[in-house]
Amino acid sequence: MSLPSQVKYVIVGAGIHGLSTAWRLAERLTESGESVEGQVVILEKSGISAGATGIACGVVRNNYFQPAMRKLMAHSVSIWESDPEAFSYHPVGYMQISPESMREDVKQIHAEQQEIGYESVFIEGEDESREYMLNLFDDWQAEGITSVLHEKKGGYANNTKAMYGLTKKVEDLGVRIITGVEVTGFETDDNNTVTAVETNQGSVACEKVVIGAGPWVRDFWSMLNLPSQIEVKDLEGNVHNDVDMWRFWQLEEGVLRVDPEILKTNAGDMPPVLHVDTDAPLYSTVDGSLITDQMWGIYYKPDWHFGGIQGGASPYEIKKPAEEVAIDPYGPSSPEFVSGPEFAHMWVSALAHCHKRFEGTMPKYHKEPSGGVGCFTADSFPVIDTFNNNVTIIADSNHGYKMLGVGCLVAEEVLGEKQDLLEPFRFSRFKEGKLHPVSNSPYPWS
Repeated sequence: MSLPSQVKYVIVGAGIHGLSTAWRLAERLTESGESVEGQVVILEKSGISAGATGIACGVVRNNYFQPAMRKLMAHSVSIWESDPEAFSYHPVGYMQISPESMREDVKQIHAEQQEIGYESVFIEGEDESREYMLNLFDDWQAEGITSVLHEKKGGYANNTKAMYGLTKKVEDLGVRIITGVEVTGFETDDNNTVTAVETNQGSVACEKVVIGAGPWVRDFWSMLNLPSQIEVKDLEGNVHNDVDMWRFWQLEEGVLRVDPEILKTNAGDMPPVLHVDTDAPLYSTVDGSLITDQMWGIYYKPDWHFGGIQGGASPYEIKKPAEEVAIDPYGPSSPEFVSGPEFAHMWVSALAHCHKRFEGTMPKYHKEPSGGVGCFTADSFPVIDTFNNNVTIIADSNHGYKMLGVGCLVAEEVLGEKQDLLEPFRFSRFKEGKLHPVSNSPYPWS
């Protein structure tokens, strides 16, 4: 497919954010009687859902300690629910299962979910929590759990299948998706406004640009001459200079190659997505040795797309300067992007810590690309804002896949309608000290 010389809107990236932005943008243009053809184009260097979106675990949840994130996720869940079949979405719910150190945080999450009308049930107390879990799974045996938050909405989507459903919506509305085109830079005028997108196949003149490039956002940030280090005022009012804008974390996920139905509930139903955090000691399911006596957490679900029980654990920070972290490529040929034996040992042992049914299943662990490298902002929460006058950047800080609704909100803003849900995610929050509150979760994004 040839590259157009000029369009009104250029969207960079054919993952969750690029496709969802194009979808709503095309819908709005169609509703107003305008032709989409020749106005909206998606440029993708590889293929649809070929990057982070294509190896995401697909979990859709609302469970956030930060009120702004919770409201944004409630909106995104509503978009997933709008067409479950097209999005290959499984509304099985989500559970946050936690130790005493997290009880008050999770209790607050539940209370605020009720305020926004997001259905959930909160169980607290060690005996009460154990009874609730045993009613679901008769082999439940996790220790140190004193609260359970059971979100009745949410669940998971089959990652690439969902994106092909979204792609059909986009293309049916007349949006062109051009793959095999790599963006290499931007042309700007005297006011620093982008006038054209430069690619390895020529330039495309445009009026507005949306960048939804997942972990590659660092490279586009640099192309736009935006700062690699920033000023940050923390929640106590202290000012920190020269804070790195980007940090990279290795996301560890894997698959236990067993029949997904092994995780059915006592009632024979498919379970919610399960997320367990605990400070109970974790012992090896292989030899009984101590793996850790520190706080740990895992998440897991039955998934036919991955062919077993799929999930992950807490990521670890990559101790390299941001500019030195290699993002390409994802795939089996890149060991750097595949979770290693230490993760496998921990994760399968953690599954066995939670359910007796997983004891002795270590030989079933399957090593494959899943998780990958995540690009996090200075405070680990998204930046969604306009730069260079006409370039909207969706820097998802690895909250990405579940945020199907973000592209829809961005499309509205591109058309001139500011969205209240996006206000807490402006770049200016760093300098102004309007950061998001921090929870006691072991995860950098909770």
